[in-house]
Amino acid sequence: MKDSMKEYWNENKRYLFILMGIWFLVSYVCGILLVDQLNTIRIAGFKLGFWFAQQGSIYVFVALIFIYVKWMNKLDKKYDVHED
Repeated sequence: MKDSMKEYWNENKRYLFILMGIWFLVSYVCGILLVDQLNTIRIAGFKLGFWFAQQGSIYVFVALIFIYVKWMNKLDKKYDVHED
Protein backbone atom coordinates (compact mmCIF):
# COMPACT_ATOMS: atom_id res chain seq x y z
CA MET A 1 0.00 0.00 0.00
CA LYS A 2 2.80 2.42 0.88
CA ASP A 3 4.59 1.80 -2.44
CA SER A 4 1.32 2.29 -4.28
CA MET A 5 0.78 5.69 -2.66
CA LYS A 6 4.36 6.67 -3.47
CA GLU A 7 3.77 5.80 -7.12
CA TYR A 8 0.48 7.73 -7.02
CA TRP A 9 2.24 10.82 -5.65
CA ASN A 10 5.07 10.52 -8.18
CA GLU A 11 2.59 10.41 -11.06
CA ASN A 12 0.72 13.35 -9.55
CA LYS A 13 3.96 15.35 -9.36
CA ARG A 14 4.77 14.47 -12.96
CA TYR A 15 1.38 15.82 -14.06
CA LEU A 16 1.93 18.98 -12.04
CA PHE A 17 5.38 19.59 -13.54
CA ILE A 18 4.05 19.08 -17.07
CA LEU A 19 1.10 21.41 -16.59
CA MET A 20 3.06 24.06 -14.71
CA GLY A 21 5.72 23.92 -17.43
CA ILE A 22 3.09 24.60 -20.09
CA TRP A 23 1.66 27.44 -18.02
CA PHE A 24 5.15 28.92 -17.57
CA LEU A 25 5.84 28.74 -21.31
CA VAL A 26 2.57 30.41 -22.22
CA SER A 27 2.46 33.07 -19.52
CA TYR A 28 6.13 33.96 -19.05
CA VAL A 29 7.90 32.98 -22.25
CA CYS A 30 5.15 33.88 -24.76
CA GLY A 31 3.67 36.73 -22.73
CA ILE A 32 6.92 38.42 -21.67
CA LEU A 33 10.12 37.09 -23.24
CA LEU A 34 8.88 36.55 -26.80
CA VAL A 35 6.33 39.34 -26.87
CA ASP A 36 8.21 41.44 -29.45
CA GLN A 37 8.62 38.52 -31.84
CA LEU A 38 5.01 37.41 -31.39
CA ASN A 39 3.72 40.94 -31.91
CA THR A 40 4.74 40.68 -35.56
CA ILE A 41 1.85 38.21 -35.97
CA ARG A 42 -1.71 39.50 -35.88
CA ILE A 43 -4.85 37.49 -35.17
CA ALA A 44 -8.22 39.20 -35.56
CA GLY A 45 -6.41 42.55 -35.59
CA PHE A 46 -4.59 41.98 -32.29
CA LYS A 47 -0.87 41.46 -31.86
CA LEU A 48 -0.23 37.86 -30.80
CA GLY A 49 2.22 38.80 -28.02
CA PHE A 50 -0.31 41.20 -26.54
CA TRP A 51 -3.01 38.54 -26.80
CA PHE A 52 -0.86 35.99 -24.94
CA ALA A 53 -0.08 38.49 -22.21
CA GLN A 54 -3.70 39.63 -21.77
CA GLN A 55 -5.94 36.72 -22.71
CA GLY A 56 -4.05 33.66 -23.84
CA SER A 57 -2.39 32.83 -20.56
CA ILE A 58 -5.75 32.99 -18.78
CA TYR A 59 -7.42 30.71 -21.34
CA VAL A 60 -4.55 28.26 -21.15
CA PHE A 61 -4.64 28.31 -17.34
CA VAL A 62 -8.37 27.48 -17.30
CA ALA A 63 -7.83 24.72 -19.87
CA LEU A 64 -5.00 23.30 -17.74
CA ILE A 65 -7.33 23.14 -14.74
CA PHE A 66 -9.77 20.99 -16.71
CA ILE A 67 -6.94 18.81 -18.02
CA TYR A 68 -5.61 18.35 -14.46
CA VAL A 69 -9.06 17.34 -13.20
CA LYS A 70 -9.41 14.79 -16.00
CA TRP A 71 -5.92 13.37 -15.41
CA MET A 72 -6.44 13.19 -11.64
CA ASN A 73 -9.77 11.41 -12.00
CA LYS A 74 -8.03 8.77 -14.14
CA LEU A 75 -5.16 8.56 -11.67
CA ASP A 76 -7.52 8.21 -8.71
CA LYS A 77 -9.32 5.33 -10.43
CA LYS A 78 -6.02 3.71 -11.37
CA TYR A 79 -4.89 3.65 -7.72
CA ASP A 80 -8.39 3.08 -6.34
CA VAL A 81 -8.52 6.27 -4.30
CA HIS A 82 -11.46 7.83 -6.16
CA GLU A 83 -14.68 8.98 -4.54
CA ASP A 84 -17.84 7.07 -5.35
